[in-house]
Amino acid sequence: MAVFTGKTAGSGEAKVAGERSLLLGIGISAVGIGMYIPFSLVFFHHVTGLSLTLVGLVMTVTGLAGLAFMPLAGSAVDRFGAKRVNLVLYGIRALGFALYPFAGSLPAFAAVALVTALADRSFGVVQQSLIGEVARGAARDRLQASTRALQNAGMGAGALLVSGVLALWGTGGFTYTAWGSALAFALAGLLVSRVRSVRTAGVAGTADVKGTAASGSIGYRTVLRDRPFLGLTATNFLTALGYSALSVLFPLYLSTWLKAPDSLTGAAFTVNTVLCAGIGVLIAGRVRRSGARRTRSAALGALLFAAAFVGQIVLGTLRPGQSVTLVALLAIVVAYTLGELVHSPSGGALSVSAAPEPVRGRYLATYQLSYSLAGALAPSLFTALLAVDGRLPWAVLAVAALGAALALLRLERHLPAEAVHAEPPVSVGAAAETPTAAPPATPAAAPVDVTAAA
Repeated sequence: MAVFTGKTAGSGEAKVAGERSLLLGIGISAVGIGMYIPFSLVFFHHVTGLSLTLVGLVMTVTGLAGLAFMPLAGSAVDRFGAKRVNLVLYGIRALGFALYPFAGSLPAFAAVALVTALADRSFGVVQQSLIGEVARGAARDRLQASTRALQNAGMGAGALLVSGVLALWGTGGFTYTAWGSALAFALAGLLVSRVRSVRTAGVAGTADVKGTAASGSIGYRTVLRDRPFLGLTATNFLTALGYSALSVLFPLYLSTWLKAPDSLTGAAFTVNTVLCAGIGVLIAGRVRRSGARRTRSAALGALLFAAAFVGQIVLGTLRPGQSVTLVALLAIVVAYTLGELVHSPSGGALSVSAAPEPVRGRYLATYQLSYSLAGALAPSLFTALLAVDGRLPWAVLAVAALGAALALLRLERHLPAEAVHAEPPVSVGAAAETPTAAPPATPAAAPVDVTAAA
């Protein structure tokens, strides 16, 4: 079966069948997310008519339930395939947001929010698994970068769109944005349905588990026995704490330690979003074409994180005037964003490629817990450290990022070569045999479908 349909312009890399539909669907889905994420509590308060206290309680409980559901989502991916589960989750999200305006009572809102939260929390695991199903080699890194860029651009567009709707119709416009999000998820699902999932036999690391995942003879025990992958997951937890810094720690640090205006937080988010959407694919492409191993490029991203965090410590020690603080903060945000753009595609492709295909869903559900756990711990950890000294949380993050970089380098020789290298390395012996590997084709030879070579 053909995996690729051609080459990407100017790169010589194979293009995934249905790639445009997949990326367009991801972008449209991100618009739907951006229409409610920035206003989540207020959004659901106005859509349902319930108090903010009840909405917050329901969102907390259903969010925790969604985290508990992630391992089941991983098992579903291994049993039914990432594409099928992806489409089901898009359908659940579309139905949930279409029903929110009618969920005016607490039981109705809790029921709709629970089902929707299960789909939302599991979606990242399923989408990563889908990239693993439809792409191979460097194409995975490219899709990781494109996905992140489109998600940033789409969420920004969604936030702008809902701001316009609210300006025209007031808080009553939240109902229309709920239906707009439902439409976005439904359309994204239709587009993603055009993508062809391909499972390739003979992928390294799968021989001992192939064909047994669906039968139930193995499960998460396989993941727990894979020490290199568990090490990769633990390492990613250290980096994931850094990913939480911009949204959780940065605003608190500005207001309590630097005594800077709150408007700088919005400026920092804008710079981060614009850079991620504008140059994310370009940066990832440069890293990919350099031939760097995924472990090393991910480590470089962690080092850039560490440099940005050290910059915050220096700034918090000197505390210069407002103009210098503004320039320094923007420079730090640029360094932080570059770290994000370098680390994210390589780290994501590394986790996808290190997971044996028959149990990829379970592996990636486990890996995703590193992000979820970091996101859950970050608020309490950062506020506790900030209460001691405003520079202390940045020091902890810098040490964590440096530790992650070192751990990635140490894990390199323990992970599968297909995961470490975007393109399989060619041995000297294989290169020497290439010219004489096959005799000239005779007129009677069968034609070769080069599109199935991957």
